[in-house]
Amino acid sequence: MRLLALTIVAGCLTLPAVASADVGSRLWATGGVTSIEGSAGGGLSPWALLNGYASDEEWGGTVTLSRAVTDDYSLDVTGAGLTWQNRVELTFARQTLDLDSLVFPLSNAGLDEDELTQDIWGLKLRLIGDVLYSPWGQWSAGFQYKKNREYAVPEFVQSQDETGTDFYASGSKLFFAAIAGRNLLVNGTVRATKANQGGLLGFGGDKNDSYEAMAEGSVSLFLTRQWLVGVEYRQKPDNLGFAKEEDWWDVFIAWVPDRRVSVTAAYVDLGEVADIADLGNQKGAYLSVQASF
Repeated sequence: MRLLALTIVAGCLTLPAVASADVGSRLWATGGVTSIEGSAGGGLSPWALLNGYASDEEWGGTVTLSRAVTDDYSLDVTGAGLTWQNRVELTFARQTLDLDSLVFPLSNAGLDEDELTQDIWGLKLRLIGDVLYSPWGQWSAGFQYKKNREYAVPEFVQSQDETGTDFYASGSKLFFAAIAGRNLLVNGTVRATKANQGGLLGFGGDKNDSYEAMAEGSVSLFLTRQWLVGVEYRQKPDNLGFAKEEDWWDVFIAWVPDRRVSVTAAYVDLGEVADIADLGNQKGAYLSVQASF
């Protein structure tokens, strides 16, 4: 089953800007935006950045609303995060995937489900470095605890568990004036996971029920202080025998008109997955709005 339209959001880092006291003291857009799993970063994966604008002596955070639509599915994500002293990030996200295209196939299989819902609680710790000024960038580590609120469909496709935890380490670095005088943001993440389609189809499967290390990465270019374009790529495990799970990628554009808000649009490609309805390649568009405080 081709799941997950992506919150293709880009974390935005820019040159120094005047800070507003009511949204923290960190520089313009250095809280990034929110991934599909609630953590600060890009749309597909967490980055080493922490959300909001909290400096070493402040609290900060974000709230996010996102909607993505592919050829046969739609995904809604609501999320919120809180950061303490630019050191610890706590997040929550709820993903709701519409299964309207599968109502009849699922009904024929004896499943009365029209959506999949997953809750994700996350914790990220900034370990060392600074994304702007440290030679090796900023490094963070965290985990995401995920739970399916409806498990009938994942169980039917031979998922092994309705809950699971992803563990990851991320590094982020901003290179000043790297391309034609524009700033370049590079991010890399290694994730240990058993999640099927990010967890919406449960964890582990009939083919594999062990943790595997998956690579995730992105490159983003600042056209101006307020506009950012980039690409992301995320490897996926392939645990379920009923459907081959392919990697994800996207191309995005993000607008950061103010320290308090960012808007992101993207084209996403989830690959071709042979599901129970044989629904072809899943490509589509995404729009996300994030407020920071």
